[in-house]
Amino acid sequence: MRIARFATVVAPLCVVAYGLIRLIGRLDGEYGPGLDWQASHLANLIGLGLLVFVILGMRRLLSPGWGREAAVAVTLVGLVAAVVQFVADIVQGLLAADRPEMSELSREFRSIPGADLAFYQVGPQLLYVGLFVLFAMLAYSRTVPWWSVGVILASSLLPVVSLDLLPISGIGYLVAFVQLRPLLEERQAQPSIA
Repeated sequence: MRIARFATVVAPLCVVAYGLIRLIGRLDGEYGPGLDWQASHLANLIGLGLLVFVILGMRRLLSPGWGREAAVAVTLVGLVAAVVQFVADIVQGLLAADRPEMSELSREFRSIPGADLAFYQVGPQLLYVGLFVLFAMLAYSRTVPWWSVGVILASSLLPVVSLDLLPISGIGYLVAFVQLRPLLEERQAQPSIA
């Protein structure tokens, strides 16, 4: 579980990096395609990859049962959808010569039946719903304080208000996730129950 403890810090910092690189890239009015677009999306993609270990770590902190498995499954489905979205954005950024061409490539991908719904409108949102539910379950079992559920909710909603709030969102995730570090360390010292 050492990687899960590492991921509780680095995954949210990747969201902060994504947001900051995006803000810096937008200063010249030319965000994407280019180095700023690729760097920001790659930072978030790394964070999403590390988030797998955080989710599996939370699973180990919860009592076995169908509720735990359903919440983890929904969260992982949302994570996969978000990964597909970011990979598509990176590929479009690599293939496009300018912003209009990148937008056209994005429209083509989203016009594939089910792609817009699965990878943009609904799929990635399941990640944030799942994180909220997992934290609520941990709070219900008195593993984490209830305020952390509110922090997860606020951190998930801030980018809906404005993507410029991504760095603050990442800091919120860090505040919530860092509470898991000592718990994951304790769990590592105990034999696995699932």
